[in-house]
Amino acid sequence: MREQHDVVVIGGGQAGLAMSSVLQQQGREHVVLERRRIGARWRTERWDSLRFQFPNWTLQLPGYAYRGNDPDGFAHYSEILRLVEHYAVSTGAPVRENTEVRALAEHGTSDGFNVSLAEGSIHARRVVIATGPFQLPRVPQLAHDVPPSVLQLDPTQYRSPEALPGGAVLVVGSGASGCQIADELLHAGRRVYVSVSRHRRAPRRFRGKDVYWWLEALGRFAQTIDSFPSRQYPPSTVVTGVNGGYDVNVRQLATDGVKVIGRVVGASGGNLTVQANANQVLDDADRAYADFLSAARQFINKGIEEDLVGDEPEEPIHLPTVGEVNSLNLTREGINTIIWATGYDYDFGWVRLPTFDEHGRPIQQHGVTPVPGLYFLGLHWMHTFKSGLLSGVGADAEFLADHMARTPAR
Repeated sequence: MREQHDVVVIGGGQAGLAMSSVLQQQGREHVVLERRRIGARWRTERWDSLRFQFPNWTLQLPGYAYRGNDPDGFAHYSEILRLVEHYAVSTGAPVRENTEVRALAEHGTSDGFNVSLAEGSIHARRVVIATGPFQLPRVPQLAHDVPPSVLQLDPTQYRSPEALPGGAVLVVGSGASGCQIADELLHAGRRVYVSVSRHRRAPRRFRGKDVYWWLEALGRFAQTIDSFPSRQYPPSTVVTGVNGGYDVNVRQLATDGVKVIGRVVGASGGNLTVQANANQVLDDADRAYADFLSAARQFINKGIEEDLVGDEPEEPIHLPTVGEVNSLNLTREGINTIIWATGYDYDFGWVRLPTFDEHGRPIQQHGVTPVPGLYFLGLHWMHTFKSGLLSGVGADAEFLADHMARTPAR
């Protein structure tokens, strides 16, 4: 007899486990399929020094809240892995590890879905795709035109400065991963180049409160993707949890010795073509910083009951501009490594259902798709910024479970 389940959750990371916990609370039968081991990306796709970007007190999942003795610290990624593993055990999640879903399609002969595995298949009345917010590292096509003598990595492959060949390193992208890696390389004494991309910056702490607290207080976490024109969400805010957490400012990195350049737009042999837009990108980040301070001070002026420490000195909004360049010769600059921190693409080629737009992005509203019974969970900016965070995935899981309870299956 063919295996059948009410709900099949695909993905055994924090999103899939949160969904399982909520489904158990509602008494809904389900199974969680994980293609490798629980928390696989925390095991294999993190660099050695990586720490969680937000304070430990933000580590929350359905039925779990941080109760350790360092609430304002920043957990090492290995601690997050242990958290996820413990959570799976403590909730009794029905997880099948090393079970890869090869294809997801309509069942064909009856209602529901056919979940194809390496061996056999499962009939599911409902499916939740919870395969993570950052799936396939995006490396531009021009990388193929870089000489083979140059080592090319993405953030999931980078481990430490010592693991790289000698010479200078070019980090392409100044989002969260790019800035943190460039900062680490600089502190390790490496010669570093950074090709900037759109990002926002904010103080790690202001008036004694972490930026996470402020984003919550200012309502930024409650802002939905639908509030942005064409659902185009803003760039990431760059912070770090290394060494107790501190501000990350690309202009300061430039002052400290990093060579900052604009966007890399082409490659031919050992020569990269560069767009002269570095200062424009950094100006936008400076404005985001100033806007954050302004909003925080307006919030304080309205009167709040929280205890805030004395105002911290403002750093200069405008550090010196960086020198723009139109090209970069890898050989002349001694660049032997390029780290492509250029974002992530979706990896849903195995989903054979009409729920993607012309760019391959999931068509969904708060995780609910046009295909009855099919859901997404844990995507970056799926509903709000918190949708891709441990602290926010539980609320989205509860929303989906409630939707299942009031909506007939296929």
